[in-house]
Amino acid sequence: MSNLGNNIAQYWETIQRSLFPFLEELLGPLTEKHKQLIAILELVRIEEFINISSICMGRPPADRRAIVRAFIVKCFYNMPTTRALLDRLESDSNLRRICGWEARRNIPSEATFSRAFAEFAKTDPPKREHEVLIKSAYKDAIVGHVSRDSTAIEAREKPNVRVAVTEKMNIKQQQPKGRPKKGDVKPAKEKTRIQKQLDMKLQEMIQNLPKDCDRGSKKNSKGYTESWTGYKFHIDTEDNGVPLSAILTSASVHDSQVAIPLATITAERVQNLYDLMDAAYDVSEIKEFSKKLNHVPIIDVNPRGDFALKAALADGQKARKALNWKPAEVVRYNGRTVAERSNARVKDEFGGRTLRVKGHAKVFCHLMIGILVLAADQLIRIII
Repeated sequence: MSNLGNNIAQYWETIQRSLFPFLEELLGPLTEKHKQLIAILELVRIEEFINISSICMGRPPADRRAIVRAFIVKCFYNMPTTRALLDRLESDSNLRRICGWEARRNIPSEATFSRAFAEFAKTDPPKREHEVLIKSAYKDAIVGHVSRDSTAIEAREKPNVRVAVTEKMNIKQQQPKGRPKKGDVKPAKEKTRIQKQLDMKLQEMIQNLPKDCDRGSKKNSKGYTESWTGYKFHIDTEDNGVPLSAILTSASVHDSQVAIPLATITAERVQNLYDLMDAAYDVSEIKEFSKKLNHVPIIDVNPRGDFALKAALADGQKARKALNWKPAEVVRYNGRTVAERSNARVKDEFGGRTLRVKGHAKVFCHLMIGILVLAADQLIRIII
């Protein structure tokens, strides 16, 4: 972790000693919230991932670099709509100048913001900047634990339930009815999605995952089943609450089907020792893949119809004895709650609950801005 601190300390020292005094002399007194925002913008530098074309036909487009910084502001202040962002920019001169607009008349319209966001959804600068930020911050650093979990994302669009129904009907049609005749050879059982992923490359695994908006359900921490319309956001989080990688899928996708591609992305960015997962990931292929990456998987047990084991796991005192876990493994697994806190911050503080866009690309771009801001905020907290 000392290497991680050294990688971020140089950014913070420059911001604190040089940037803050310069901006206060230029803009006037800054609030603590302004300083926190400036530190995040300086750390992520998302404007560097915006392509500026030198050749333009017709009227020049609005500055996309200032607009993408404004979307960071919208996420940081957890503003529900673009209209709320524009009202804040018009009233707060310091915030407006931090984004890059000197006067109120320079602020683009709400429609321009919408068109710019559609462009960002295609090129996805938040995703690319998040990858660069994690790789640079964790260069030559070793992460102890990576906690893997998913969270429900509610969307304001119609669920596409036809795809799931069609897949189930096709599977039933392929299975012959009745008892097999004498001498018939039983057809080989088709591989599951997780088994197929072992022979796929990363892009193939991601493309194979369903991404349409549909209906999903899962049990909460109290054992009650919750349902929602939208998507499911799968996140890998390290010990300090920094999100390392994320994948957005349909709400109906089971957590275990995203474990291998998510682990592959994380392994390309950081070096970690332990993989912490709940009972939803209790699959032999996931355990073997984790060991193949030279990680130690610590995964809760899924009873799968074993009522005696299920009753034992329901009792907090008997749970770990039933799993035959070592005391050190129990302590390590208890740290997995950092994933739940990270998921809650994305939704409660950085725009995850104020989704106003439709379609997988736009929803993913919206959520990745929150992931980027959360990662930068947690990295700064490590130094402070």
